Amino acid sequence: MAARVQRLSRSMLKTLRDDPADAETLSHKLLVRAGYVRRAAAGIWTWLPLGKQVLENVTRVVREEMDAIGAQEVLLPALLPKEPYEVTGRYEEYGDLLFRLKDRKGGDYVLGPTHEEIFTQVVKDQCSSYKDLPVILYQIQTKYRDEARPRSGILRGREFTMKDSYSFDVSDESLAASYAAHRAAYQRIFERLGLDYRIVSAISGAMGGSASEEFLAPAAAGEDTYVQCPECGYAANTEAVSVTVAPSSVEGHDPVEELDTPDTPTIETLAEHLGVPASATLKNLLVKVDGEITAVGVPGDREVDLGKLAEHLAPATVEVVTAEDFTGREDLVRGYIGPQDGMAGKAFRYLADPRVAPGTSWITGANKEGKHARNVVCGRDFEVDQYLDVVVVEPGDPCPNCGAGIELDRAIEIGHIFQLGRKYADAFELDVLGQDGKPARVTMGSYGIGVSRAVAALAEQTADEHGLCWPREIAPADVHVVAAGKAQQTEAALQIAEQLGEAGVRVLVDDRAGVSPGVKFTDAELIGVPTILIAGRGIKDGRVELKDRRSGEREELPIEEAVARLTQA
Repeated sequence: MAARVQRLSRSMLKTLRDDPADAETLSHKLLVRAGYVRRAAAGIWTWLPLGKQVLENVTRVVREEMDAIGAQEVLLPALLPKEPYEVTGRYEEYGDLLFRLKDRKGGDYVLGPTHEEIFTQVVKDQCSSYKDLPVILYQIQTKYRDEARPRSGILRGREFTMKDSYSFDVSDESLAASYAAHRAAYQRIFERLGLDYRIVSAISGAMGGSASEEFLAPAAAGEDTYVQCPECGYAANTEAVSVTVAPSSVEGHDPVEELDTPDTPTIETLAEHLGVPASATLKNLLVKVDGEITAVGVPGDREVDLGKLAEHLAPATVEVVTAEDFTGREDLVRGYIGPQDGMAGKAFRYLADPRVAPGTSWITGANKEGKHARNVVCGRDFEVDQYLDVVVVEPGDPCPNCGAGIELDRAIEIGHIFQLGRKYADAFELDVLGQDGKPARVTMGSYGIGVSRAVAALAEQTADEHGLCWPREIAPADVHVVAAGKAQQTEAALQIAEQLGEAGVRVLVDDRAGVSPGVKFTDAELIGVPTILIAGRGIKDGRVELKDRRSGEREELPIEEAVARLTQA
């Protein structure tokens, strides 16, 4: 089947020599410079012809692999009534991230961030028996989130393209099978796209459910930090890293001793005053969880990861206390708070990192100005209401699997899969008639791929100092033909392009008049098509030059041989 031949002389393409002033990441710089995208407003992007082709190629791969597991494509509205989101509580949970609007009659609507609620309603309307299930539905659609600081080009926008799919099953075993099918499909998708990726454990947070994994593309521009173990291969989002500390006996410890520690409201000043390591102290960070004062205890040499804490406590709102929160609370002595003497569970709910295990002894605040206490033992002098992994993970921390030191790296999240369970089915009472003739509550899975984000991730991973360097599967063309010369070279370039097109090779041909060969060569490397064919001085002898964009290798060949090689590739 003949393929498209795109002539740059007839294309809307404007390349830039310099990086955009506001660009921070490599993908942002190159996608704008190469004429793939154009900024319309903060976090809102126009996909220009070449960019749209790359986006469509990613979409095609995603669609093919979703169809291959029996998923059915639908298209839901992006403009949605607020009521379904009120049923699940997400209308409030999303907070400022949710685009909210009113119609002329005063009706409340949202621009869809994700569509769990609407898909649940569709299946409730369409499926009534266990015989109708399992079913997997998906869509590839524009999503909206009102990001406070849209940045990094198309990596973090307020409007983005996403594939979201949802599985509906009548048993947990069937849900596990749907989850496994998606997991395998995602692996095939990212391998076809040419992405280097990691599958890491994650926590479900506000999404709910029992199992959750992220697909991450390692990149310097990534906003996610993940851990990996060089010994056993363990990998997880930092929010999902767990620590297990065996409890020890609460017996045999010295009694609590109050210490005079003036002007030591911080861990640093306390450790210096007493001549002890920060790790011997207990840090108690006060936060508000849905407005309730809560203390979080961690070793003094570690920091509380507020993002991790928020994920664990979702959908509750977590805020750090301010000076105003101490007003009228004489029991809360700022800088000298400790969980002993009945404070934990009375003055505040007490959460702690697993390192604050029963039997561990600490130096902590004595709940008096200028006073601390030594030999405060967990399990003897205070109790922990709930253990959560909430410290900032650091390189060298023990691997949860094998104990070896872990490593940290940056990555872009390109996919996320959840076993949602019955959270949304319960909210909408999604039942079908079971095999036993009784109502059976449906269980769900949710699976997302950032389609436009995958374009940026590929740009980040494959670009070099000269420009973009697309994998063939998603490039806007297979071959970029450059007419490096005058009329003779241009005529030959067009003839070669037509031959290749007729043979099914997608071709981008630079036949622009009045543009120097140097500019054309620079643009060819910037645009990033996998193979560059140069019709230059050798045309008079019937020869052209082939250049591999990724390796930079060049080879001069007779025209016939070059065409034959490219049509067989």
